[in-house]
Amino acid sequence: MPKMKTNAAAKKRFSFTGTGKIKRKHAYHSHILTKKTKKQKRNLCYSGIVSAADEAKIKQLLVK
Repeated sequence: MPKMKTNAAAKKRFSFTGTGKIKRKHAYHSHILTKKTKKQKRNLCYSGIVSAADEAKIKQLLVK
């Protein structure tokens, strides 16, 4: 059986923390920023953690 390939799109978007959780970036921080408040833009720039419901799907894409 051939090796599983890592999904290239997922590889660019997600990374693992030291404890094995999956880090992600927030959406809505690339354009149309003039109507968003400073607080909203500041909070969008920080990374987040993938929810437990989606973790298994993303791990399968990353083939870790």
